[in-house]
Amino acid sequence: MLFDPVYWERQGRLAGHAVGRGSALLLETDFGPAVLRQYLRGGWPARISHDRYLFTGFDRSRPLTEFQMLVTLSGMGLPVPRPLAALCQRHGLFYRGWLLMDRILRVQALADVIAERSESPELWRRAGETIARFHRAGVVHADLNARNILVAEDDVIHLVDFDRARFTAEGSAAFRANLKRLKRSLEKLWPPSVRGKLTACWADLLGGYYGTAVPS
Repeated sequence: MLFDPVYWERQGRLAGHAVGRGSALLLETDFGPAVLRQYLRGGWPARISHDRYLFTGFDRSRPLTEFQMLVTLSGMGLPVPRPLAALCQRHGLFYRGWLLMDRILRVQALADVIAERSESPELWRRAGETIARFHRAGVVHADLNARNILVAEDDVIHLVDFDRARFTAEGSAAFRANLKRLKRSLEKLWPPSVRGKLTACWADLLGGYYGTAVPS
């Protein structure tokens, strides 16, 4: 029931859809605003099955590993959605998966505020500081891009989508790759009207990340 979109729609609790990987529904539940995400395949694997994954054990399934990752990160005080429930539904050799989590209210993706916040150095520094908190904790985000960084009204930064995220003890190369991936995302999404601000905003983000002037 918790993981059935039809149930929520019939209850009049479906508030909308979220943008991002997979299929995510915005819900109004008795336990507060929530997000229900179904795991969906992308790229060529989707040609075989858009929502089924090879089953190698419940503890290794994507919904349960992301759920546990969010439990751990929440316990560390990092700004992530609080996980509520996860489901790995086995079908023979395959499974389908869902994740239910708290919805962070009154936020926008960094990608959607670039134009209006391109002259807000403090915002970009805060984004860098937040990413650094995760990296200092050893967390490697599998898809750090401008849509998985959320900006609250008070400019508090949250990271979302920890599918396939992992911990690493020696992650300098992985962390650099995270930053490069984010920069590529910003370059792709940056509005032409403020193209000249990209270099300065990226420098502010790195300044917040390193806590000092950007290394040469």
